[in-house]
Amino acid sequence: MTLTEPPISPARQALARGDLPGVTRAAQGMLATRPDHAEALFLLGLALAGMGQVREGIARIAAAVARDPQGEYRAQLARLLIMTRQDSAAAQVLAEAELALPDDALSRDTMGCVYARLGDHAASLAHFAHAVAQAPDNLDYRYNHAAALNFVGAVDEADAALEALLALAPGHARAHHLLASLRRQSANANHVPRLRACLAQAREPHDRLLLGYALAKELDDLGEGQAAFAALATANAEHRARLPYRFASDAANFDAIERTWPLLAGVPVQAPPQDAPIFVIGMPRTGTTLVDRILSSHPGVESAGELQAMPLAVKQAAGTRSRTVLDPETVAALAQADLGAVGHDYLARAHHHRRDPALRFVDKFPGNFHYVGIIARALPSARIVCLRRHPMDTVLSNFRNLFAITSRYYDYSYDLMDIARYYARFDRLMAFWQQALPGRVLELSYEDLVADQEGQTRRLLDHCGLAWNAACLDFHRNAAPVSTPSAAQVRRPLYRDALARWKRHEAELAEVAAYFAAEGIAVS
Repeated sequence: MTLTEPPISPARQALARGDLPGVTRAAQGMLATRPDHAEALFLLGLALAGMGQVREGIARIAAAVARDPQGEYRAQLARLLIMTRQDSAAAQVLAEAELALPDDALSRDTMGCVYARLGDHAASLAHFAHAVAQAPDNLDYRYNHAAALNFVGAVDEADAALEALLALAPGHARAHHLLASLRRQSANANHVPRLRACLAQAREPHDRLLLGYALAKELDDLGEGQAAFAALATANAEHRARLPYRFASDAANFDAIERTWPLLAGVPVQAPPQDAPIFVIGMPRTGTTLVDRILSSHPGVESAGELQAMPLAVKQAAGTRSRTVLDPETVAALAQADLGAVGHDYLARAHHHRRDPALRFVDKFPGNFHYVGIIARALPSARIVCLRRHPMDTVLSNFRNLFAITSRYYDYSYDLMDIARYYARFDRLMAFWQQALPGRVLELSYEDLVADQEGQTRRLLDHCGLAWNAACLDFHRNAAPVSTPSAAQVRRPLYRDALARWKRHEAELAEVAAYFAAEGIAVS
């Protein structure tokens, strides 16, 4: 009797339905008679990853690629590798996929997304464009393409792509939010009536948050400051009410960092790397992207973007199993870590976010201010620049800008007093680092930079060990992609619009001012 191999098509059909157990059964049925069947291995890997067994999924898909190195398999393998923070391996798989490109829309969109996660937005564009051409009704593909166009500075094309998306889905909140951010709106060209209508109809909390921010931004552009603040306050209050955030959790992290430093300061460092990356740190929305652009306009420097490389290297070295990257347990465990190995691990993780290894690079993840002590010891030649901005403007700017909604790191940013408390601990920690590591951190004032661009730029370059170059004054001509909320601003020359913005909202910020006064933080 001859065994009949079960067809693999039922697994594909189950995948299309989202029936992952069905995919698993069908794929395993095929593998029972053909253990090396590439398609069955691939589909089983997708099902396992979709059910939370990501590393097992990676192993199956890698086996499928070894047997049949087609583009679809490689695209999904790259996606799972980037999910598990294996950036180097993901970049290698992408390079191989480029040699045998898949033609289906999902695979090409997936490749674009992985390139975007690696910070290579220019490389993502062709893949997103192909996905849209293949599946023009897919809203996610259209949004990804528009976002990539914005990141590389193709603002008019991004605008057109978003309007095309909204023609298909008029209530698409992410598209409205991105569209509002593309440029400064004017009385003759804005989307306020449309945004108000969409917000009135929106019922999903996530949509209301995005639309509320978009409306607030456009109203502010039009000079309607009070209406903008009211829209913003409503959106933030609704979202904050759904969060489990408590400032005590962040305070515990700050306490642990300060408490553990004397132990870390005395740990022997074995063979640390002598590379000299430049870390631009600070509270978000205080000028970190601006300084990154200034530095990367220097011919000897490139920007690697906002990397998670240091937090992940620290977490790896600590070996803790907690679900958060930064917590008191992880900080305490570092006292037993090999800090030299942390430095090497950091550089390995940063490698595939760089374009030219011959250049020095900037890591502008603002939250690296938590890791100043680790950076100083693990990378003794690194340079560190901390942006400071008026405390009240810092609070307001954090309140006004929507960060990564799914990231718990930014949960403090939806309530004025949460931000104020967070700022006070940040301020105290920076004073701590200045005392513990004199001369290692240059504190650069955003206001001083605006008032004296050349003088402060010279001070910045000198601290970073860079020769003067006048191109740094023309940072707005820098053509490199920008993937932060500051994308539109840093494509303009320095401007004074954002200085003392808080004074327009003194009444709303009165409690913050009183809190800062009690904490000894000057705001006058």
